[in-house]
Amino acid sequence: MSFRRRRKRKDRRRFRGVYLLPNLITTASLFAGFYAIVAAMDGRYYPAAIAILVSLVLDGLDGRVARMTKSTSDFGVQYDSLADLVAFGVAPGILVYHWALKPYHQFGWVATFLFVVCGALRLARFNVQQGSHDPRYFNGLPIPAAATMIATAIIFYYEIGEWAPERHVYILVMIYLLSFLMVSNVKYVSFKKMDLVQRHPFHSLVAAVLIFVVVATAPTIMGFLLMAAYVASGPISTIMYYRRRALLEKGESEPPIPNLTKPGLDLSRGGEAGKQA
Repeated sequence: MSFRRRRKRKDRRRFRGVYLLPNLITTASLFAGFYAIVAAMDGRYYPAAIAILVSLVLDGLDGRVARMTKSTSDFGVQYDSLADLVAFGVAPGILVYHWALKPYHQFGWVATFLFVVCGALRLARFNVQQGSHDPRYFNGLPIPAAATMIATAIIFYYEIGEWAPERHVYILVMIYLLSFLMVSNVKYVSFKKMDLVQRHPFHSLVAAVLIFVVVATAPTIMGFLLMAAYVASGPISTIMYYRRRALLEKGESEPPIPNLTKPGLDLSRGGEAGKQA
């Protein structure tokens, strides 16, 4: 009995409560994903796609708020992963099935199930590999990006209207491709380490302004094109990643350069410039 009491007290000390603000934002993200499921089942595909984008914004906000307020916790990490599985796995899967994949019967719902399973595996692998890989890159397509690709594709089809081609075959292929990319080792650039407070080159500001103007001109079309470009950038990022890694390994394996200076001649100060320094 005494052992059980000590164990209960230890568990109580370990779990003393939760931080409200970041977890409430995560709950709002989960609510948006659940609303997307309900809207998709009712045949309201455009509002469902918008709800997934709202969930995306909230998902990016909860982590930043937790870091700014120093309220990060293991509970928040696990809760965020479960919310992501619903909002970016189940919700876009049900949405795309009702919107485009129903005519394919078992091939359609199998593709949807594959998307959800690969999203769950992607989240589990991300949680396990945290801190053990290059933070500048994602290992595989992030599940929020895959869900955003589906949502922006639906919005894009509604925007171009009668000019839209037959969507079933293209969407079926896209779902299988997104599922594969999520569990692959293809590297994708991560924007989490981008520090907007520090100084950056002037051309970075010009590029950001141009992107903002282009997106503001036609947000529904440019959102889809930007997401398609990000999904397609994976192979290029992978080549750059392994090339940089090979150069670093080559630099470490090279022998040190021998000292060829004559005895008594000190070149360590860099000549006249070194003397003036």
